[in-house]
Amino acid sequence: MSDESTLLVTMTGRDRPGISARLLSTLSVFPVTIVDLEQVVLGGRLVLGAVLEVDQRVAPGVSGSRVFEEIRAALDKTAIDLDMDVEYGRGVGRVNESSAERLHVTVLAAPLRPGALGAITSCVARSGANIDRIERLSGYPVTSVEMEISGGNPDQLRAELAMESATQGVDVAVQSSGLHRRGKHLIVMDVDSTLIQGEVIELLAAHAGCEEEVAKVTEEAMRGELDFEESLRRRVSLLKGLDASAIDLVRDEIQLTPGARTLVRTLKRLGYECGIVSGGFTQITDVLVERLGLDYSAANTLEIVDGRLTGSLVGPVIDRKGKATTLQRFAEEAGVPLEQTVAVGDGANDLDMLQTAGLGVAFNAKPVVRQQADTSVNVPYLDTIAFILGITREEIEAADLHG
Repeated sequence: MSDESTLLVTMTGRDRPGISARLLSTLSVFPVTIVDLEQVVLGGRLVLGAVLEVDQRVAPGVSGSRVFEEIRAALDKTAIDLDMDVEYGRGVGRVNESSAERLHVTVLAAPLRPGALGAITSCVARSGANIDRIERLSGYPVTSVEMEISGGNPDQLRAELAMESATQGVDVAVQSSGLHRRGKHLIVMDVDSTLIQGEVIELLAAHAGCEEEVAKVTEEAMRGELDFEESLRRRVSLLKGLDASAIDLVRDEIQLTPGARTLVRTLKRLGYECGIVSGGFTQITDVLVERLGLDYSAANTLEIVDGRLTGSLVGPVIDRKGKATTLQRFAEEAGVPLEQTVAVGDGANDLDMLQTAGLGVAFNAKPVVRQQADTSVNVPYLDTIAFILGITREEIEAADLHG
């Protein structure tokens, strides 16, 4: 398709109902096809663009220049009626690069500054890619925008964006485009310091009088300096003799991470299956399942005898490998391919799960986890995960309104 065979029409002005209908109605009497069409509203101002091509099946041999001249005259009158501005140029439709990977790049920050976004778009240009579209996804609790990218070297782009995002202090997620983004999905989240604030075992340790010692072992494990199962058994052993009633007290102390309810509620309304997998304890996660209406859950179980904790666990431990295996089991039960799964976690014991999932998100995670996950979120709002998945704040609010 050459530039001479197409006409680019761009109308701009105050947004109000019926403008696109008038444009298309005006064009309907001409022997043209719409090659590309896009509409954007920003701050109450509308930008409506269309690329037109003469339909040779309807008007064989008709000169494009003559048809386009008639279209200009008609649209000039329409623009005056609508109090809009209209411009014309030569254009092409969407470039069909079937062999090139198309990507979605999501940028999140609070606040999102022009310089940071400019640095990100410069990375795109350096990789040889083109930004086909930019859309704002949210204005709070963070500002997020999504860019549709075509062409270029995806590996180079991912690497450069990872470095630039760290420099600019913004979060950037890079995902492949495709129909799988609209398919059935499964999201599986870690619990401690992800779905909820803090670590359950430390809350229990506070009642047992050994909080400081347990917290030290927890930190070593989360940094990947200590085998998770070994660290868990060491910490649980310190709880020996604790009255089981302390578990009820901890249940009351638990605070969900800001945005947790919103994220789960929104994703479930959109058809996602939601699960949790925890190195913590079923005595706590079972309550979270009930509160949030989760579909899947797996965790370790504290042994209780005669109303007191024995300092041991019941059954095999869900450790780093166990979390990845559990994700795979949940996906199989849900009938969801692994490439359409999302895993969210913060610690080193989440790494295998994050790497097994189609998209692994490090949530306010330790450095070792951020470096190896597909993307990271470093703001304290769990519902920002929805923006990475392409869900807008308006869609979240609409789901709440009609849910």
